Amino acid sequence: MTVSVESSRFDRWRSATLAPFEHRAFALFWWASLASSFGSMIQTVGASWLMATIAPSPNQVALVQTANALPYFFLSLFAGALADTRDRRSIMLVSQVLALLASVALAVVALVGGITPWLLLGLTFLIGCGAALFAPAWQASIGDQVPRAQIAPAVMANAVGFNLARSVGPAIGGVIVAAIGAAAAFIVNAVSYIGIIATLLWWRPKRLPSDLPPEPLGAAMAAGLRYVSLSPHLLAILLRCTLYTIPIAAVPALMPIVARDLLGGGAATFGILLGGFGVGAMLGALSSATLRHRFSSDTLLRILSALACVAMIGIGQSRWAAVTLLAHVLAGSVWTLAFANFNIAVQLSSPRWVTGRMLATYQTIAFASMALGSWWWGEFASALGLREALTTAGFASLVSLAAARWLPIAMEQLGSLDPRVRVELAPPSVEIHAASGPIVVVIEYRVPPENAVEFAAVINEIGRIRRRDGARAWSICQDIDAIDLWIERFESPTWLDYLRWRTRPTQSDQVVRERLARLVVGEHGSVRRLVVRPPGAHPLGAPTSSETDDSSAGRGEHGRW
Repeated sequence: MTVSVESSRFDRWRSATLAPFEHRAFALFWWASLASSFGSMIQTVGASWLMATIAPSPNQVALVQTANALPYFFLSLFAGALADTRDRRSIMLVSQVLALLASVALAVVALVGGITPWLLLGLTFLIGCGAALFAPAWQASIGDQVPRAQIAPAVMANAVGFNLARSVGPAIGGVIVAAIGAAAAFIVNAVSYIGIIATLLWWRPKRLPSDLPPEPLGAAMAAGLRYVSLSPHLLAILLRCTLYTIPIAAVPALMPIVARDLLGGGAATFGILLGGFGVGAMLGALSSATLRHRFSSDTLLRILSALACVAMIGIGQSRWAAVTLLAHVLAGSVWTLAFANFNIAVQLSSPRWVTGRMLATYQTIAFASMALGSWWWGEFASALGLREALTTAGFASLVSLAAARWLPIAMEQLGSLDPRVRVELAPPSVEIHAASGPIVVVIEYRVPPENAVEFAAVINEIGRIRRRDGARAWSICQDIDAIDLWIERFESPTWLDYLRWRTRPTQSDQVVRERLARLVVGEHGSVRRLVVRPPGAHPLGAPTSSETDDSSAGRGEHGRW
């Protein structure tokens, strides 16, 4: 019986983990991204150790991590808007070519001996720019490679691949740097982009048909920020991510200094610590399916915050290399499990029309927190000591654990985020152009007095949903002469914006609308769509001046308007 149960658990784990590989596009991208991840890990070892040799102060070494992270802060929102409104494949191709060129430049400069701390940081920043442009389109394209039900195992499979590279790549990078030099590491990274570029040239994803033109990038970015600001669940995820990331950023930021100062080692020692971090990360990714089955996302993230505290205090207080290595293994495990679960939570909390922007917002928050944390803990270590910085960072991670009480992540309450069944829009009785507007929608409700309190709560939730999806100037009024009459009003900037807004409600939103319908008498009442006419504007449906002139021809001067 025990063998049967264990076999069943293993089959369940294997099925959940390997299901995405049944899709050819995902499998090819997985292998190509694995090669690219190996190159990135080797490049990280080369850049970090090179900085440790040419600028040995802890804060400058920590700035390598900051240079990697800052592009996500500056570019992610723009990249997310691109991913949601433009061809994702083209975006990924351009970003990978940019990273390839920056990697080649870094290798050339290192080969000729012209590297300086600021040039190293600058080229590292450019490589990070390529990664920042690539990431939202890449993450959002998972939904184009596998069905929505397989997004979670696909994300974890990518995490397994990345951390497989992290577990082995740094050790290889340490050997390459120690034996040949940092320039060789940069060359390997440049070559690693070829596979994913070739896969992108082969891939031809299906594009969802749309009868609407893409949003302008500025409007798309604003729509993404508006969506997240009016989504309490997403805000809770992002705040929890911030509180988790700032402390744990100390581990990768200070790892070269731990290898050099606490362990008295060189590039190979640094590579071993990175490898231990990667082994832990891979173990965390492989255990994710089991842990997600056993614990809710909220509970799992609480556990990971506590374990992050243990790992960082262990690194800071250890006097033995073996304990330091084991603490890095634990840190790698909780790092991957936490960020993978944040990623999954964001993807499953976002409808498809805004997925790229929500992932970009998440990445902006995560990498800004990582950049801030790397800088802060580097400054802390320089001022007060390396052990003190790591120990303090460990205790700081408990803030994320405490915040879970006020910022719960309740995935089971989200409902379906698939688009609701579209209701055909009655055509306007007059010709109206895409740029016409603002468009004002006015809806009347008849609400029995005994339903008024509940109606007020539900209609305000409806208002939040409408504003989240793009409606402006939303308001609800109650008639002071007929208290059962409520009037809802909101605007869209143009007719085209109104049409876009209508495509965005989800099935979960429809459930709220059905609650509203049970509280009112009859149908929603009159629904009026109005267009604002500024002073001097020509009335809709009225004859144009040319038509008027034609109709009055031959009538003499007194016949003219």
